[in-house]
Formats: sequence, structure tokens, C-alpha cells
Amino acid sequence: MRKADLPELVELERILEEHGACFETRTLCQVDDGERAFPLYAVTLGNRSREAPAVGFFGGVHGLERVGTQVLLSFLDSLAGRLKWDERVQAIVSGLRLVFLPLVNPAGMSRGSRANANGVDLMRNAPVQSRERVPFLLGGQRLTPRLPWYRGKPQAPMERESEALCTLVREELVSRPFSIALDCHSGFGLRDRIWFPYAHTRKPFAHLAEVHALMALFSESHPAHPYLFEPQSRRYLAHGDLWDYLSSEAAQRARLFLPLTLEMGSWRWIRKSPWQLLWRIGLFNPLLPERLQRVRRNHLSWLYFLCQAAKTYCEWLPVGAERANHERRGLSAWFGHAT
Repeated sequence: MRKADLPELVELERILEEHGACFETRTLCQVDDGERAFPLYAVTLGNRSREAPAVGFFGGVHGLERVGTQVLLSFLDSLAGRLKWDERVQAIVSGLRLVFLPLVNPAGMSRGSRANANGVDLMRNAPVQSRERVPFLLGGQRLTPRLPWYRGKPQAPMERESEALCTLVREELVSRPFSIALDCHSGFGLRDRIWFPYAHTRKPFAHLAEVHALMALFSESHPAHPYLFEPQSRRYLAHGDLWDYLSSEAAQRARLFLPLTLEMGSWRWIRKSPWQLLWRIGLFNPLLPERLQRVRRNHLSWLYFLCQAAKTYCEWLPVGAERANHERRGLSAWFGHAT
């Protein structure tokens, strides 16, 4: 493999080599783009107890959206560096399991493609079928891999990358009493959004109260934050969403699992630099180095917050009348239901 073709993989391997003593690293599988094989590295650290809460960070599901992987690599590097001297970070990690899969689709990223090497959109690949009307093509299609948002053949097993992600989530996140997942994407709108399930239905998420409590906690501690919190269904519906699929599995296991998506608003970068439209990758990523550095920095407070919130979940998780109140407020804010 010519590593120079995929700088994100080079950077990940540099971090693992430099801070290897902090991490447990394993290769979930190898994926092939027809010319070379790429490893899917899973990185874990922190408390191994099955009773400890967990946070998982995922990026690069869509190969064109490189900035999600880059944000997570910055966070992983920052976390490893601070573990050497910052007692607050040491305390967080000691009570928490941290899981990273920062480059889910290396073959797609190497090819400059949203889909993987088989032409499958990994975020349309789970066996979840919406019973509501989804947008043509965008909601997932089985016509041909030559068109975007291809789900794969009917009844076919999930792609290796999708299955590896799901297996990691089952083993490291939903095996614990409380866990959060953050999946980093880009390319939608002028604002940075935090999406939560569902994508396949407009019905409220089963853990709407817990999501609302988490968002309220973040807004209280970071009142000037840039994020718009909302269910993904508020923007569009889709078949095959991996996080809807994993949410359903977690519910069957009676585990409290909150999957979130950071959807970075790339239209803002295009508005500031319209020349980015000349390159397909410019539709999804900041191309100016100083802007990329700013983006990589700006999300660190959100990522560290999720770690702290997961570690202390027993202190803020709503119960009883408080939970009912958060559910009413969530229904009012996101679904138009009267309180």
C-alpha cells in the first residue's frame, strides 16, 4: 500500500506509533479497493470494566468527507498528549471506556468516493427499511452502484466496513449500561448540526428525554455553542441507517445507547470560498489549511464534553418526573407536540 495516497491513514499510524502506550489497537479487518488493502484500525483506551460507561467516535464513513476523520485524529492526538500531564483528563479516562474508529471507509477515501470500493453507501447499508416515504435516490436506492446512495443488493450481507463498525459497537458500547456514539460527517447546510435518531421514521426516538437532557446540559455549560440539535428525520428520511439499526439492537438488550451524528455544515466553507466548487472534495471539506485547522480545533470542546457527560451520566440522567419533563420539552422542540 502506498500510504502517501491516504494521508489520514499516515497520520493515524503516526499517532499510534507516538502514543502507543496509551492505546489498545487492533485491526478489525482489511478492505480492498482492487489495487491495495487497507486496515480498519480500532483504538480503545480507558476503563475495561463492563460496568463502566463508554463513548465511541467514528469518522470517514463517507470517503469524500475527510474532515470528520481529521477532526477525530486531532482529538485522539490531543487526548493522548493530555493524558501524560492533565489530571482532569486522567480522571475522565479512568472511569470511562473510549473507542475510536476514525477511518471507517479507507478505500472510499483513497478513491475520493462517498461509497466504498463496491459502490455501496455504508450509511444506507443496514437492514432497516423505512415504511414512510423517503426522498428518491437520497433515501437509499438499489438500482445501481453507479448512482449515489446505493444500498447494496437485496438480502446481501452488510459490507465488511459496516459489519466491522457494528461488531465494534456491540462489543464495546452496547455491552455496557450507558454509552454514546458520535459519527462525524460533513456536507449539509450552513450550520453545524448534532443529529440523533431516527433516520428511517418521523416517530420520536425512544430515548428522546435522555437526548434532550444531554443537549440541555451542553447548552447550559457552553451557552455560545454553534450547534443545532435535531432528529435527522427533520431533514430527510432514509433506508439502511446503521445507527437506527444499532439503536434497535440496543433496545432489545435493554441498554441505554445514544447515537449522535456531528454533521458539519460545509456550505459555510463554500460561501466563504466559492472556488471550492471547482473540486468535488471542496463540497465537503475546508480546503484552506488555516480553515481546516480552525475546524479541527473548534469541535474539541464538544468531544471532551461527551467524555465528561458519559463518565458522570448517573448525575444528570433524568428519572421520574424530570424525565417526563425532558420528554415533553423534546417533543415540543423537535416534533411540534404541545407541552
